[in-house]
Amino acid sequence: MPSADAVSLDHALAAYDAGNGASAMPELVRLAQKYPGNFPANEALGLLYIDAGSYQQAIPFLRHAAEAAKTNAAAQANLGAAYLQTGDAHLALDPLRKAASLEPKNAEVLSNLGHALFLDKQPAEAAAAFARSADAEPANMDTRYNWALALHQVGKNTQADKALRTIPDADRTAAIESLWGDIAEANGQFKDAATHMQAAVKLNPTEQNIYNLAVEWLRHWTWQPAQDVAQYGIERFPDSRRLMLAKGIAFYGSGHYVDAANTFGALLKLDPENEGYGDLLGKSCSAAGGDDAAQCSTLIAFADKHPDNAKIAVYAAASILHGPGQQNDLDHVQQLLQRAIATDPHLPEAYYQLGVLEQQRLQWQQSVASLKSAIQLRPSYAEAHYRLARAYSHLHQTDLAAKEIALHQQYAQQEKEESDARLKEVTTFLIASH
Repeated sequence: MPSADAVSLDHALAAYDAGNGASAMPELVRLAQKYPGNFPANEALGLLYIDAGSYQQAIPFLRHAAEAAKTNAAAQANLGAAYLQTGDAHLALDPLRKAASLEPKNAEVLSNLGHALFLDKQPAEAAAAFARSADAEPANMDTRYNWALALHQVGKNTQADKALRTIPDADRTAAIESLWGDIAEANGQFKDAATHMQAAVKLNPTEQNIYNLAVEWLRHWTWQPAQDVAQYGIERFPDSRRLMLAKGIAFYGSGHYVDAANTFGALLKLDPENEGYGDLLGKSCSAAGGDDAAQCSTLIAFADKHPDNAKIAVYAAASILHGPGQQNDLDHVQQLLQRAIATDPHLPEAYYQLGVLEQQRLQWQQSVASLKSAIQLRPSYAEAHYRLARAYSHLHQTDLAAKEIALHQQYAQQEKEESDARLKEVTTFLIASH
């Protein structure tokens, strides 16, 4: 560099060191562009852009500085941090690894390396970097949180729990408690999980934290607390559909099928094309067994609007069959069931409800064929065996009726287990869809 430019660089660096970046900027731009291999000019200009929040503009100059000073840990670290700020975690890895090699006990560099690895979908390596950062700076609780999060990501939940236990009570934030709840759940410690998630809600009652707690109760079929938490959340966040969904599932799980139906129906009104909500409304109306749920009437219109959804057609038919004034709509029931069978001929519930319809019409002989089809598809269908016993009894085939009653009793417990499985499906829908 000629002496004139060297003097100019010294003046610009002096202005930069004095905090007068605006004065230093024009000359640094000129010199960095003229001398891309000059470390001081490029590093200072890159850092000025960093100070201004212009990370993309900073990167070319920080990259030149890092290339000019390959053994300068700060230069490598600054380039890696800039890449992180622009969201390019993969490009951040090489300079951050170099910086960590040059300064193996630099907590900030190790933490940035952990972030880059985590964002680059290398959580095991990220956990190792965060562990080294925590050793270098034990008082940094954010690093311990990140360490535990990375361990949790790779399924090392016992170690994640140990990492969080090193955080003093006074430093435990809502984020820490929420993560700890997930870790405790993964370790099979349901009560501890609920306790941590309750602590997260107490520290910061966000919609997310409230929802997480409601789901934790639902996951273990603790219905009343789940309902209470969901209701608390709805009062604070009335537009949260997933909290409404959680409340509906809590109603369904506790056997309050009318309340569940009305909740799912309200959700369906908000999102009329959501077949998941329609399915939950159908399950609730079917389980209500004829009890009056205002929203069940909307299920029929929904089924007519979605003719290819066989299950919802069956639910709609069942809601008519078991509801008030069903005699006026039996032809509609038959249309729904015939459409369901045409769409999905392997749906035992469709044949069962067709058998119920035929028995309401006193067509006992016809109902035998329908109920046998249901049983052929699901041999343990206890209610179908019971209905078939009724048909045989009306047809004076007492031996066959007695046989079907025995099968009904045999499969009743299995039917309860299948009902529990369907309940798990409902809970899984909430967790999987949100």
